[in-house]
Amino acid sequence: MAALFFSIGFVTWLNGPLITFVQVAFNLSDVASFLVPVCFYLAYFVFPLPATLLSKRIGLRHGLVVSLAIMAVGTGLFGECVNARWYAGALSGLTVIGAGLSLLQITINPYVSFLGDHDRAAQRIAIMGVANKFAGIVAPSLFAIIVMPHVGEVAASIHNAPVGPERDAILIKFTTAVHTPYRVMAGLLVLLAILVARSSLPEITIEQGVTTQDPVRQGNPLKLASGVLAMFLYVGIEVLAGDAIGLFGRSYGLSLDVTKYLTAMTLASMMAGYLVGMVVVPRFISQERYMILSCILGIFVCLLSLTAQGVVPVLCVALLGFTNAMILPALFPIVLAEAGTDGAKATAFLVMAFSGGAVLPQIFVHLTPWLGTTFAFMGLVIPSYLFIGLWMTAIFMKTTHLHLTKTPAGASEA
Repeated sequence: MAALFFSIGFVTWLNGPLITFVQVAFNLSDVASFLVPVCFYLAYFVFPLPATLLSKRIGLRHGLVVSLAIMAVGTGLFGECVNARWYAGALSGLTVIGAGLSLLQITINPYVSFLGDHDRAAQRIAIMGVANKFAGIVAPSLFAIIVMPHVGEVAASIHNAPVGPERDAILIKFTTAVHTPYRVMAGLLVLLAILVARSSLPEITIEQGVTTQDPVRQGNPLKLASGVLAMFLYVGIEVLAGDAIGLFGRSYGLSLDVTKYLTAMTLASMMAGYLVGMVVVPRFISQERYMILSCILGIFVCLLSLTAQGVVPVLCVALLGFTNAMILPALFPIVLAEAGTDGAKATAFLVMAFSGGAVLPQIFVHLTPWLGTTFAFMGLVIPSYLFIGLWMTAIFMKTTHLHLTKTPAGASEA
């Protein structure tokens, strides 16, 4: 499971440096370069329902194998199209990767959620998150070193070279650097698919997991809808902190040779958040309370960025990785628990909500010319934290009230 989460993180968190890469390689505007997360995350909106039907038909283990195979195809397609300097084809490769990830996410998150007690679900997902975010540190760093070692010089050379053979030669050399790494990634995904196919992973259906966790709870459509919206907003702000930090940093005068590492900085911050969460949840604080505190801390960091000077606002955006870390590990199992017997449908809707990673960054890049980078960013992130925190507070208060009414006065839990 950790290896699968590593693969998810590796291909997902390449999007941050890819935005910079395609902007230079294809001479794109900010809006056009941000089509990278749009095509990648919109796949989460299109494919989860078909992926749910497919996983029911072929089983969870076979679903994992098929998802990895699809990701391998998309990775190979992206590398080939970039090598041919065909941007539309490269975007289609990202969409195929997103389709494979949709099927993988349909299986893997509820799988980990149901592998033990509900109260420790956030802790288990946090452990998987360490593998995911470690990949998120490694992937953009390797991409920056292998593919974009001198991206600032390349961008300057392209800008100064006249249109014609000289500029084309620079662009061809720059884009060719992607070809071999993406072929290697595709091969590793195929190898991982073979290993999963030969493994002895147990079969756990969503219906079995729900019965194990709470056999009497019935789903509430309003809670499910609001929980899905919370997930939509959360993924949006997570992607903003990880993928848009490069554009954010450039607005503060940082060079391309510096901003290409900023995604890795956000992911390192997020990994630290996972490690802290693994220690304190649920030993010292419940996953619900910790999630609420995470939202409060996120709002505080955003307000600090609005008043800070120098490059401190850029560091604040990276620090949002820490505040975001334990939101999804708590949010996913809580929404599943609230969905009750509608667990399969809830899983599909939650994965569809990952499309927030396509929508919020596009809103941000369109608002930036009007509001400026900082106000556009914080104007999206602060209200999102407020909604997520208030949703969790309402769920927590109602759950606490129900628990108190079911426990007789003077009684204690075993």
